[in-house]
Amino acid sequence: MQLLPTLCFLFLQLLPRGGASAASHSNRHRASPHWLPATATWYGSPEGDGSSGGACGYGSLVDVKPFKARVGAVSPLLFKSGEGCGACYKVRCLDKTICSKRAVTIIVTDQSPSGPSARAKHTHFDLSGAAFGHLAFPGHSRIIRNRGLISLLYRRTACKYRGKNIAFHVNAGSTAYWLSLLIEYEDGEGDIGSMHIRQAGSKEWIAMKHIWGANWCIVGGPLKGPLSVKLTTLSNNKTLSAADVVPKKWVPKATYTSRLNFSPVL
Repeated sequence: MQLLPTLCFLFLQLLPRGGASAASHSNRHRASPHWLPATATWYGSPEGDGSSGGACGYGSLVDVKPFKARVGAVSPLLFKSGEGCGACYKVRCLDKTICSKRAVTIIVTDQSPSGPSARAKHTHFDLSGAAFGHLAFPGHSRIIRNRGLISLLYRRTACKYRGKNIAFHVNAGSTAYWLSLLIEYEDGEGDIGSMHIRQAGSKEWIAMKHIWGANWCIVGGPLKGPLSVKLTTLSNNKTLSAADVVPKKWVPKATYTSRLNFSPVL
């Protein structure tokens, strides 16, 4: 598990000092309320969940609700080098002979590796077999999967994790001198533009660095817990602070749940 600390250290050397500015990204990544054209394929088993973890780092979460069967791998335009992880989209297909009028909601958990998605300006979704099948009329899921590549429309939608608050998973290998966190169950926009932590007894928010997927890290310390975490969304620059959410005696591989979440709207 030495790869994550090494990545974090390299990013600290390469990226500018200071906190990431979500405001500088807000106009570029503001969600469009309109339906936009894209293409879609599916992967994994026909009735399966698609990804077995994915490039966002959610691991086994993709195999259980609320992620289960709502997994989506997206092209670079929506993946945004991992900052698009956690965002939610509605998708619906266009062929009136097999397509249901209802839209399917998917969560970005992975990056689409090839095909049309390789073109930087093309929007493409690789859906789980189950999500792809749900685009069709009842009883037509096998027919639509046999099509392989289809045209569809998509638009951004608010993420809604009923009964869930934002949680922070401490990645394996974390120490008092190197801490990596994975964000889970973020309502509303679902994406993160910047992340800060504050140590016990301090008023200073220290910027974390985005390393990959939905994972952020900080090098320095020793860090003094309990730790508070502040999130700023990528799309609309909304901010939320979870006080003392990571306890004083935190341990790697543990998940700590806050008592709050963003409003489930865009």
